Amino acid sequence: MVFKPPKFHEQEPEIESENPNHERLESAVANALATAYGIDASDVSVTAKGGQVSLSGNVLWPAEVDRAVEIAMAVPGVEKVHVDLNVAESITR
Repeated sequence: MVFKPPKFHEQEPEIESENPNHERLESAVANALATAYGIDASDVSVTAKGGQVSLSGNVLWPAEVDRAVEIAMAVPGVEKVHVDLNVAESITR
């Protein structure tokens, strides 16, 4: 039996345990979003690489996009925020 080193699209995989700062920063931003007033972040995902944070997912109102960026930038260690948030369509009741 031959064992090959792990590859992902011909690149070495990024092992999260070797990048604990990513996890710590992602958790800090996610917790800040979850507990902040003025945003429903239940459908927002946070990923980090270095001091750059990416927010993706859905929010209910356009103002929540700006609020999410404001909250993320307030977390120590965040240098830049990339936004890929969609505003949900209005639901008539």
